[in-house]
Amino acid sequence: MVDRLVNCPRCGTKVVWSTDNLWRPFCSERCKTTDLGAWASESYRIPVVEMDDMDEQALPSDGPALN
Repeated sequence: MVDRLVNCPRCGTKVVWSTDNLWRPFCSERCKTTDLGAWASESYRIPVVEMDDMDEQALPSDGPALN
């Protein structure tokens, strides 16, 4: 069986995707802990577009109105 290599999501190091890797998909405990800390501190965010910022042309003009 061929070992599958993936990039560590934190540092980009090539890592073998295997049940033997305790920190999978990370390369080390350090990268796993650093990533967990980023989630806990809410460093990962999805940008939100406010309705006032949207172009009115982007809104659908046909169909039922939402009340």
